[in-house]
Amino acid sequence: MTSTSDRLIAFLDEHSTEFLHHWRGKIVISENDLYKEEVLQNGLRMFQLVKRAIENPLSEEEIRALAFKTAQERVEASVNISEFVYNVNVGKSEIIKWVSRSGIEWDALQPYLEEINSLFDRFSYFAVKQYTDIRDQQLQEKELYIDQTHKERLTILGQMSSSFVHEFRNPLTSIIGFTKLLQHDYPELPYLEIMQHELDQLNYRISQFLHVSRKEIIGSKREEVSVSRLFGELIEFLYPSLLAGEVLTEVNVAENVWITGNKDELRQVFLNLVMNSIDALQQVEGERKISISSKIVDSDMTLEISNNGPQIQNETINAIFEPFYTTKELGTGIGLFICRKLIEKHDGDISCQSSAEKTTFSIRIPLNQAVTL
Repeated sequence: MTSTSDRLIAFLDEHSTEFLHHWRGKIVISENDLYKEEVLQNGLRMFQLVKRAIENPLSEEEIRALAFKTAQERVEASVNISEFVYNVNVGKSEIIKWVSRSGIEWDALQPYLEEINSLFDRFSYFAVKQYTDIRDQQLQEKELYIDQTHKERLTILGQMSSSFVHEFRNPLTSIIGFTKLLQHDYPELPYLEIMQHELDQLNYRISQFLHVSRKEIIGSKREEVSVSRLFGELIEFLYPSLLAGEVLTEVNVAENVWITGNKDELRQVFLNLVMNSIDALQQVEGERKISISSKIVDSDMTLEISNNGPQIQNETINAIFEPFYTTKELGTGIGLFICRKLIEKHDGDISCQSSAEKTTFSIRIPLNQAVTL
């Protein structure tokens, strides 16, 4: 007596040409698909798997072999995976439709329909997963290549800038020294204080370039630093620039808040953010204000430096911490990059939020790097 599986396989063999014709008429194949013919052959291979599954359940290895082959071809053809999934679903629908027409009793067909459904589901899962894994691997390799190329360019640029800046550092050091001698010998001589301040800021800018080319930015000495006192020193140092720019400052940093870190590195971060704020506020008509505050939230200390300058657009705000990105006509694009690196050295992070009302740079440092006395 002929078994149900034999009857079903015989029916499919008898109508295989008609079935494949209907399937080919409904599937989607891109004009630029490198594997146009192979798509059709894979459909035929899947049809053969269905017949084998009707005889005996297939192992995962048998299903995975065709799924992995198909996934690799879809990747190489640069075709969206949705097209593949659609074609597989069309094939499953056609198979089930033809099986249902076999004339075999419905109860007898049920186990085979379940096996066919399971086959297509497992095939789709393996193929889509493999497709995604290959795409992810390609993306990682591409990102790694881009990162490596970018690092190599930065290294070369850092070496060039370091050599270039050293040529400025030597005469600048001499000018700063002679200016201090003039201040000592002729304390009443006008403009010397302004000259000294501008030279100090120029020296600071040059130091930024030198720090970019170093593997370890500045030093690693750590100490307990009073945040309030540090900002007091900065505001005093920047007083001529604040006065010239008509900028008001409001500092609300508790005197009992201290940071465990490198004082020179932290000073450079805060100095750069305040100087950037001064520059931004020059585009504002009316009141120009910088607000500095600190707070402890959960296990972190957060410092916020805000100004009521122009809004930084969303498409720009994501790039401002990247090296050599700048919106200033004469900007270097390394200030915020260095700020981020220095804060990360303190196991913290820095971010920026901007609206029409104000722009705020937030610095978060874990509590184990910050103490209150």
